[in-house]
Amino acid sequence: MMVVLPTLLVALQLTSSLAFSTGARFGTSTRSRDALSSLQMSKFMTHYEEIQLDTNHGMSVYDITPQIEDIVAKSGCKEGTVTVLSKHSTVSVSINEMEGRLVDDIRQYFLNLAPPNLPYLHNDLDYRVGPDDWPGGDEAWREFRRTQPVNTHSHLIAMMLGTSECIPISGGDMKKGKYQSILVVDIDGPKSRGIAVQITGGK
Repeated sequence: MMVVLPTLLVALQLTSSLAFSTGARFGTSTRSRDALSSLQMSKFMTHYEEIQLDTNHGMSVYDITPQIEDIVAKSGCKEGTVTVLSKHSTVSVSINEMEGRLVDDIRQYFLNLAPPNLPYLHNDLDYRVGPDDWPGGDEAWREFRRTQPVNTHSHLIAMMLGTSECIPISGGDMKKGKYQSILVVDIDGPKSRGIAVQITGGK
């Protein structure tokens, strides 16, 4: 989907012009000035896709960097950002190194911070109150409730790790570090999970 945003481009041009005409010093490199100039001359674009991921039991970690790189390449975006968002409250998106022993450390560390067997209120399913408009009323809600996992610790760990990351794109490539991977951490598997990917910028 391609749309022209004249107001945005004029604002960028005005901001750039004021900064350099007044001698302001923002530590802007030649490369970033060239990227800004390129964006000013291009058409604004946005591209959206979702990644589907079937996860393993318990807490599991997945490297989705190759999939995100493919989506960025497909979009044709040269200068912009890619946002990666978990669509679940017990699944995190984080940037770190994908190394086997570190993955074990991550699992052990966060499960120690939020042990699964503490007496969390959210786990007391019999006292959960259903929504007023639940189809079938309270009895249907009670039946549904019996299928729900005991997973308060999963919610807490997801809150600590975060559910989204935003990575800059320049020259058509994501500008992340050599040992940085885009990781999906499912703390409540096994399930089928969806990850939203939104690219915004210019071609």
